[in-house]
Amino acid sequence: MKKASEEFAGGENPLTEEGDKVMRSSIDLQPTKVPPTGVKISPPHMVRRRKAAWTGIQADSIEITRLERFEYGVKSPFHLLIASERAERTDGETVVEGFQKSTQREFSRKLCFIPAGHCFHGWQDPLVLTRCTYFYIDPRSPLLNPEPRFAETDFKPRLFFFDRDLWDTLQRLKAEAMNPAGASRQYVEALSIVLAHDLLRLNDGDAAAAQRSRGGLAAWQQKKVTRYIEEHVAEDISLSELAQLANLSSYHFSRAFKESVGVPPHRYLASRRIEKAKNLLADHELSVTKIGLALGYSETSSFTTSFRKHAGITPTAYRRGLE
Repeated sequence: MKKASEEFAGGENPLTEEGDKVMRSSIDLQPTKVPPTGVKISPPHMVRRRKAAWTGIQADSIEITRLERFEYGVKSPFHLLIASERAERTDGETVVEGFQKSTQREFSRKLCFIPAGHCFHGWQDPLVLTRCTYFYIDPRSPLLNPEPRFAETDFKPRLFFFDRDLWDTLQRLKAEAMNPAGASRQYVEALSIVLAHDLLRLNDGDAAAAQRSRGGLAAWQQKKVTRYIEEHVAEDISLSELAQLANLSSYHFSRAFKESVGVPPHRYLASRRIEKAKNLLADHELSVTKIGLALGYSETSSFTTSFRKHAGITPTAYRRGLE
């Protein structure tokens, strides 16, 4: 058997979809770099994939469809973060070339982090049908830079660890990838920034990560941003757009806004939309569908879900209560 390290140690592009069952998500919230290299799984006929791409990050949901031996490997200029939801093997090994090697057999609900430029490979005889998600993170994404110098950080590889905050963030990102129709660009951007902070925290330690934080927004910044949101409440406002108004990086703006207002920017925007919706629902000439479209929701179902999440009842039930 040809060693995975021999096949993937070079800089060639191992990402191939020939024979793969690929279900592409239609989500494309903003132009983004797609990793020129991604994890190659062999044989390709036993994997089903579903992908979504945003600014600086791509999700690749993997399902192995047969209980047969498979190999995998990659060497990428993107950071690779793996969330293994279901994974157990009777035999196999996982290797970060020159750093770590593991023969751990059960790693459901475990994470692996492979920094950009490292050769990662392995093989396994699965005991269960493996299900995991690969997250490719562009270290030079404009969303994550220039602060907190994410691109310059010397990250360390980690195999089969667990961090609840990081796991929860990845599951929220995966949920957005699986539901492209209801995805919010600002929410995904906020999650990406939280993800970057979690990675820095794990790499540097909690104390060092805390030192990166700043205080809340100045009064003029908060006033300018909240007024802008009110004037554009029906639009898909990006996090970077709001950050520019406050003359801050997206990373620091997201944290400062939450400290000043009490909720993240995406949640504040959603709450203002719902308050606007409540006013519009008093006008019985407007249908629920028209109100949802007027407030930037692409589908009535996504409007109803958001309204119920914030108000506790559906728009129709709320309207009945006004009678």
